[in-house]
Amino acid sequence: VVSHVASDNRLGGKMAGDYIAEKVGNDAKVIQLEGIAGTSASRERGEGFKQAVDAHKLNILASQPADFDRTKGLNVMQNLLTANPSVQAVFAQNDEMALGALRALQTAGRTDVLVVGFDGTNDGIKAVNRGILGATIAQRPDQIGIIGIQTADKILKGEKVDPTIPVELELVTQK
Repeated sequence: VVSHVASDNRLGGKMAGDYIAEKVGNDAKVIQLEGIAGTSASRERGEGFKQAVDAHKLNILASQPADFDRTKGLNVMQNLLTANPSVQAVFAQNDEMALGALRALQTAGRTDVLVVGFDGTNDGIKAVNRGILGATIAQRPDQIGIIGIQTADKILKGEKVDPTIPVELELVTQK
């Protein structure tokens, strides 16, 4: 691999934590739903989120894998909610887990918990626009494609390219 063009997962995790602090406040009580343990996306999103946790002194009540899966997000959130009823916000490392967590919160009658997802999937963005998902950190596949082609062109022309090219993300909130 000459160059890896991808979303800046660390920055996205930090963006999610910064948004939670902005909306709920420093010292907010937060649960994190992690992706599949050991994957670069889960590791990097978690590292970025930890930067925001440290900067805003967020109080992490629990952080547990739900494997980027909606049903596991629901089940894990149900268990964590029982053990941590004082939760004020949830950061899910992808929209699928965020939507599962939302379902668990809705079932428990908890509309007071801010949930932030990651990826900017169609379902995630629809939930944001409906006002039930607080935000999603949207990846920009259009930009990944454009930058990927531009980078390939440079490589074919013998130009030097960076080994890693992070692609900007977008914080999607209700308009």
